[in-house]
Order: sequence, then C-alpha cells, then structure tokens
Amino acid sequence: MKRPAVARTAARPAAPADPADRLDPELLRIGWVLILGAVLAQLDTTIVNVGVGSMAGGLGASLTAIQWVSTGYLLAVALVAPLSGWLIQRFGAKRMWLASVAVFVAASALAGLAWSPGSLIGFRILQGLGGGLMQPIGQAIVARLAGPRRIGRLVGVLTMPVSLAPVLGPVVGGLIVHGAGWRWLFYVNVPVGLTALILAARIVPGDDGERQTGLRPDGLGLALLPPGLAALVHALAQAGGGLDPLQTGLLIGGFLLLTGYVVHALRTDRTPLIDLKLFAGRGFTLASVNTFLLGAALYSSMLLLPLYFVEVRGMSALEAALMLAPQALGTAVITPLAGKVTDAYGPRAVVVAGILLTIVGTVPFVLTDGVSGTFVLVGALFVRGVGLGAITPPNVAATYTSVQRSQVPAATSARTVLNRIGGSLGTAVLAVILQASLSGAADGPAGVRDAYAQTFWWALAFSALTLVPAAMYPKHAPGKG
Repeated sequence: MKRPAVARTAARPAAPADPADRLDPELLRIGWVLILGAVLAQLDTTIVNVGVGSMAGGLGASLTAIQWVSTGYLLAVALVAPLSGWLIQRFGAKRMWLASVAVFVAASALAGLAWSPGSLIGFRILQGLGGGLMQPIGQAIVARLAGPRRIGRLVGVLTMPVSLAPVLGPVVGGLIVHGAGWRWLFYVNVPVGLTALILAARIVPGDDGERQTGLRPDGLGLALLPPGLAALVHALAQAGGGLDPLQTGLLIGGFLLLTGYVVHALRTDRTPLIDLKLFAGRGFTLASVNTFLLGAALYSSMLLLPLYFVEVRGMSALEAALMLAPQALGTAVITPLAGKVTDAYGPRAVVVAGILLTIVGTVPFVLTDGVSGTFVLVGALFVRGVGLGAITPPNVAATYTSVQRSQVPAATSARTVLNRIGGSLGTAVLAVILQASLSGAADGPAGVRDAYAQTFWWALAFSALTLVPAAMYPKHAPGKG
C-alpha cells in the first residue's frame, strides 16, 4: 500500500527554486561592471613590466630606480587596502568605489604624461591608491547584493578574470608597447575606467542608508602601519650595495613602527587596520604566510621574465609578450578547475602540486649552458601558468577556514595587504639583485645571461619557500575529514 505513495512522491516535480537564490541577469551585470575595476587594478600590477626597459631608456633612469614603477604601485595598494572597510562604513560603498575609479583614471592619464622617473613613480603611487580600493570595495558591494546564499556562485563566476589579470598583464603590456609606446600602458586605462564609472553610476544601487557617519578611523594605526611598511620596503629595496646610515635608520625605524602597531592592534578597542587576532586561527595564519610568499614569487618573476626575453634572448617587446602568452593560457585553463579539484583532493595536495609546477617551469631560466631553446621555454611557461592557476583558489579558500563570517571583510583586507607587500618586497629585492649581478657580470651576452640566471635562482628560492606553509595546509576539504 505504501509503494504507490512512494512512486507518487518520487514523481512529484521539485519545488521551484527560491528566486532569491538565482543569479539573475541584473546581479550579474552589476558584478561584471564592478569586476572590471578589479581587473584593471590587478592588470596594472604587472602590465608595465614589459615596458620597464623602454621607460628606463625614455626617462634616463636605472633599473633599480624604475622598478619603483611596479614596487610603488604594489606598496600603495597594500597601504590603502586596510582603509576600505572604514571608508565603506563612513562614506558608502558605491560612492567610494566611484571615487577610487576616478582617482585611478586620473592618475593613469598623469602617468602617461610623466616627464621624469620621479613624476612617473609618484603618479603610479597615486594610481595604486585608487587601485587598492577598487578591488576590496567592489567585492564588498558584490557580497552585499548577492547575500550569503549566492555569494559563492557569484564569486566563482567572477574570480577567473581577476586571477588571470596579473599573469596576462605582461602579454597585454608587450602588445601595447610594440604598437603604441610605453605611455599607452597608462592611457589605455582611461577609456576603460570611464566606461566602468558611467555604467556603475547608472546600475549599481546606492547604499547611503547604511552609512555610519560617526565612525572615526584608527588614527594611531594609520600613524604606525603605513609609515612602517613604507620605511621597511624602501630600506630593503636599496640594500643591494649595503646599508648606509640613512637606510639603516629607515630599516630600524620601520621595524619599530611595525612593532608598535602590533602592540596597538592587540590592545585597541577600535577596529584596527589589520586585525591581528585573525592570526589565532591556524588555517588563516598558514594561508597568510603563503599569500605573502606567493606575492613575492609571482610579482617579482613578472618583472624578471619580460626583461629576460628582451635582454638575454634579444627579443622585441612584442615577441616577449607573445612568449609570455603560454603562461597566461596555462592559468586560464586550470583556474576554473582548481576549485573542483580542491573539493576532491583537499587544499594541501592542490597547492603543493601548483607550487611544484611553478618551480619546474622556472628551472629552464636558471640554466646558463644554452640548452633552454624557445620550445622548452614555451613549455616551461605553460607549466608555470598551470601552477599559478592551481595555487590561487585553494589558497583563497584556506584563508577563510578559521575565521567567522563577520571577520571575512577583515580577512580579505589582510590578505590583500600581505599579498601586495610580499609582491613589493619581492620585486624590489630581485631588482636590486639583478642590478648588482649585471654590474658585476663579464662583458658580452654570456655575462648578461649569467646575471639573469643568478637572479632567477632567487625567484626559484621564493617559490620553494612557499612549500613550507603549504605542506601544513588541511589534507582534506572542509567536511571530508
């Protein structure tokens, strides 16, 4: 007698999905407009690298000086990102996103007009201040509109272009430098940024009703953290020939300021710029250490690779860009699959495999005996790209394994800061090492090749270091062991 009832129950059509759970077209349109800002910000972390040689020649600057075009941008992003949460609450997310894009667009136009290394670096820092706010504020708007039941799927749809942007940057940059000159690396942001501004102003809903006008920023934190980071990065970036009294003072001062911030952040009743209590969670701590090291390995290698193809292989900017395309292709192929593989095999296996692939893909660049032909380098870069694409999704997921939902914005801010600080330090250190290696190298192509090989050994070491925290990631995906 029960069997027919069961059959009728099984045949009954499923209840229609809750409309609030669907990724409706309007939400996707808003997400794509906001993600355009994040892609611009991420693309600009590496797009200038192919043009570094042209900028140095055009403005009469050394490599050590012109690398601050990259390092200054990354450092500015790291310094301003912790303020995003307070700015959202104080002035409103939509208003601050529009303001940050406007700053980014204006700074891009000014950078294209730069007349000296100092002016270019200054405008790049201003550009970084806008870029550093676009991504976290855009993510906050997307999270607010999507709600907890849709945020995972929406982020899954929008993550790939943001993850791909830093790897694709040198390719796009090479095409621009070849076709229009290095100044267009900055001018190209203007029409895209203006388009994003117009679309966002029209379709992103306002949030003025959620503003908290009485909030005050963490003043002491602002006085300690940004100056401490700036002093530390600047001192390390200039340490290639030894520390003079000024650099020694900056290094000591930077450490003292950062130590003071640690004491303040652990004791303050206000919301600190970076909430150090997040590091009480083992998963967050491991992912944060790896995020810092991965930033150093990724962004520094993105500076080295284009220079290698131009200076060692004698290629044009266009040829160097095309050589980097397989790396971007590898990242594009694997990134959409990395999350599913993480669910099946756990974050540890995926992250470790990704790091090992990046190491394997870097090995041909440290060889100095000429065996690494063009075909080998193309294959190596594709392998590197697959490794980079495999690392990002499980590392992002591991960041949130030990934080509460209310701590997610603070965790996102901390992750952005650590990644960009790692990138700025790694880029600065490798630029100094490369400059010193070139200065001490024998004359001729062999000397230049040896100098780059020595520097790539350091890039390889940065990647190898990331294996240490990665080996301590959870073995199983959440809920599977």
